[in-house]
Amino acid sequence: MSYFSLNFIRWGSYFKDYWYSLKSNLVEFPLHILLVYFTIYFLIPKFILAKKYALFFISFAAALALLYIARTGFNYILVTENIWPEADGLQDSFEFNHILAVTLGEVYVVAFVAAIKLTVEWTYQKRKVETLKKLQLTTELNFLKSQIQPHFFFNTLNNLYALTLEKSDIAPSVVLKLSDIMQYVLYDVKEPLIALTTEIKYIQNYLDLEEMRHGTNVKIKISIKGDISGIMIPPLLFLPFIENCFKHGIKGNENLKVKIGFKIVENKKLIFTTENNFVDSSPTTKHGIGNPNVKRRLELLYRKSFKLNSKVLENNYKVKMSIPIKQDL
Repeated sequence: MSYFSLNFIRWGSYFKDYWYSLKSNLVEFPLHILLVYFTIYFLIPKFILAKKYALFFISFAAALALLYIARTGFNYILVTENIWPEADGLQDSFEFNHILAVTLGEVYVVAFVAAIKLTVEWTYQKRKVETLKKLQLTTELNFLKSQIQPHFFFNTLNNLYALTLEKSDIAPSVVLKLSDIMQYVLYDVKEPLIALTTEIKYIQNYLDLEEMRHGTNVKIKISIKGDISGIMIPPLLFLPFIENCFKHGIKGNENLKVKIGFKIVENKKLIFTTENNFVDSSPTTKHGIGNPNVKRRLELLYRKSFKLNSKVLENNYKVKMSIPIKQDL
C-alpha cells in the first residue's frame, strides 16, 4: 500500500493527472505482485537454491515477456491508447525501447521487494541461529556440570559404606554432611550463577567429609583474601580440582597436606589455587587437571578470559586458576 501510494502520487504529479495515475497503477500493481511472488516463492526456491541458474533466468525472462504482453494489453484497453505517455510523442508497443523500459521497471520492482524479503529472512535466520547456539551452550554446560555430581556421590557413598562396616561413631555425621551436599547439588546448582560464599560453604562440607574419612592423616588449610560477598560464580566450578587433591595426593602419603585459596584481585578477577603433596612418578598425566570436561566448561563459560596452570614443585602439585568476576556469562 505504501508503494502504491508513492507511485500514485509520483505519476499523478508527473502527468498532472491523478485519475490517470490511479487507473494505470490499479492495472499494473496486480501484475507487479504476481511477478514478485512468483519469483520469490517459486523461481528462487526451485532454481536458485538448487543452483539451476540457467533455468532461473530462462523462466524469469519468460515471466517478464508474459507480463509485458499483459501489462501493455490491459493498459491499452482499460487506461489509454498511448501506452508510453512519458516518452516523447506517440509510441508503439512491442518496440525495443518500450520493451526495455517496461522490463527494467519490473526488474527494479522484483529486486526492491526481494531485497526486503531477503533482509527479513536473514534477520530471522540469524536470530534462530543465535537461539540454537545459546540452547546448545546451555545443554553442554548442564551436561558437563552433571558429570561432576555422580562421581562425587559415588566416592562419598563408598566412604560411608566403609565407615558403617567399621561401625564408626562418625557415620551419622557423615550422613548429615552428605545430606546437606546432596541438597546443594540437586537443587541449588540448577541456577547458572550462585554466590561464591555458598560455593565455599559447600566446599567446606566436602572438606569436612574428607577429614572424617582420613582423620589425622589429612591436614587442610583454606584461605580467603579479599571481599567475596556479592560475587557470583558458576556452581561446582572448583570441586574437580579439590577432589583431585584427595584422589591423587593421598596415594603414597601417610600424611596429606592440602592448601586451598581464594583471592579477589582489584574486584576484577578471582584467583583460585590448590596445592597438595604427593608421591607419583607422573603426576601431570594422572592428577586430572587435563580433564577435558573441566577445560571445556571453562572455555564455554569464559572463552579466552580465564587462565589455568598447573606445575610440580618439590613433590607438591599446584593448580592456579584465574577467572573474571562481574562478567555476563
